Amino acid sequence: MNVGLQTALYLATVAAILAVVHVPLGNWIHRALTDPRDWRGERWIYRLVGVDPRVEQSWRSYAVAVVAFAAASIGLLFALIMAQELLPASFGRSQHWHTALNTAVSFTTNTNWQSYAGELGAGYPVAMAGLTVQNFVSAATGLAVAAALCRGIARSRGATIGNFWVDLVRGSVRVLLPLAAVAALVLVAGGVIQNLAGPHTIGTLAGGHQVIQGGPVASQEAIKELGTNGGGIFNANSAHPFENPNPFTNLFEIVLMLAIPFSMPRVYGLMVGDRRQGAVLVSVMGVLLAISAALGTWAEHATSLTGAGAMEGKEQRFGLVASMIFGASTTGTSTGAVNSMHDSMSPLGGGVLMVNMMLGEVSPGGVGTGLYGLLVFVLLTVFIAGLMVGRTPELLGKSIGRREITYAALATITTPMLVLLATGSAVVTPTAVSALTNSGPHGLSELLYAYTSASNNNGSAFAGLSSDQPFLNLTLAVSMLLGRFVPIVLVLALAGALVRQPRRAATAGTMPTHGGVFAALLVGIVLVVAGLTFLPALSLGPIAEALS
Repeated sequence: MNVGLQTALYLATVAAILAVVHVPLGNWIHRALTDPRDWRGERWIYRLVGVDPRVEQSWRSYAVAVVAFAAASIGLLFALIMAQELLPASFGRSQHWHTALNTAVSFTTNTNWQSYAGELGAGYPVAMAGLTVQNFVSAATGLAVAAALCRGIARSRGATIGNFWVDLVRGSVRVLLPLAAVAALVLVAGGVIQNLAGPHTIGTLAGGHQVIQGGPVASQEAIKELGTNGGGIFNANSAHPFENPNPFTNLFEIVLMLAIPFSMPRVYGLMVGDRRQGAVLVSVMGVLLAISAALGTWAEHATSLTGAGAMEGKEQRFGLVASMIFGASTTGTSTGAVNSMHDSMSPLGGGVLMVNMMLGEVSPGGVGTGLYGLLVFVLLTVFIAGLMVGRTPELLGKSIGRREITYAALATITTPMLVLLATGSAVVTPTAVSALTNSGPHGLSELLYAYTSASNNNGSAFAGLSSDQPFLNLTLAVSMLLGRFVPIVLVLALAGALVRQPRRAATAGTMPTHGGVFAALLVGIVLVVAGLTFLPALSLGPIAEALS
């Protein structure tokens, strides 16, 4: 079977599964975020933290709550990592203070960049009580911000956009926790390990010794994929046979990554009262993902001298197509998990994965982050198209004026600015350059990929960068923090600006945003913005390497 047909069949299988779960999962998430009643367990949590679930917040209060919760999470996780040598089942594992700070920021921001080797830097208390907990609440934070923006668009003449603590608890308790529990059981049935066994040394047939690691792998693997997190128990991540043992688990993990992001447009359509709006967004997400998967697979196959596909850095049990679609899914969803080494891919294949993140990770993006990121592009598209054809720039009866477009534009340029400034600083810093495995265009690609991954809160790496050093750990941590919370604050400010407006009826001058023409315009705007921003840097990295 030729590689094109394999790619089409694999993508069709994934699409069919997502089509089955899209409506029920989207409906469930919508109900969780809009249910007027609280569950009993949720009420206990609200009493414990002193929150009145009936009181909603302005956008400023909502933003303060998001940032304050993140700051507390970083502090507690940093302290836990630094103290892990004193805890049971840590097996003497430890991290430098700058590595621990990078890790705390990374998991709190849903990035899950790991400067440390997974099985050597985190014991079981840190993995379970620290990292896995952040996998839940960081994903739930993205879900909450997306819900707040949807309320801002849907409501008329309001002053509040919801309650962050309610959205956080419901996203964790009603959505992520039950889905992760079921996913973990499926992974265990598929061969993923789940135990508390310590490292076990065995003798090999060649007379040497090998250390076999154990760990609570399935429970973290489930939420790392479902919550679009990406941090694994093992350094090899989802290429490790204990995390991803066979083609079935590989397909299942791809579906886990994509399930919630592809269901979020359904949530948006239900919240604004027009499901056609959600259909446009899900179609745009699907087109962008399919393009990247097809281009990446073609690039890997075309560079093979044997015609069988370039298999360096890929697992034989998955093959080229499943590896590339996994890579496209992980870089398109801000997950950061890998089942193959991106550093070993062809220049154009690795470049495709880099571009996925440079799009703003809206193909389909992370849990919540993909939806609110694409909605920012929707506002830009409405505004630009309105200027082009002389129509009123409106979205569902809300005017897109100077304030709204300012917030949207700032949210769009924040991440590219971080990527380019940080990469530019790193390439002239000797300590950063010394961490590179390669020189020339590929070395630039390694640094560009790292800061693109950190600033977009993805977490995957080219694997050719020795990043566990103070300069890279700290600059990557700053990129992760600013790349996460500056856009969040701007999106919440946008929600606050929109919620105050009345929702006007559509007129003959209103541009429709629920058809194929608008979807095509939206795809074009996403690609043009990324191309204008990053083409010079890509020309010096993966494109130059491919041409050489």
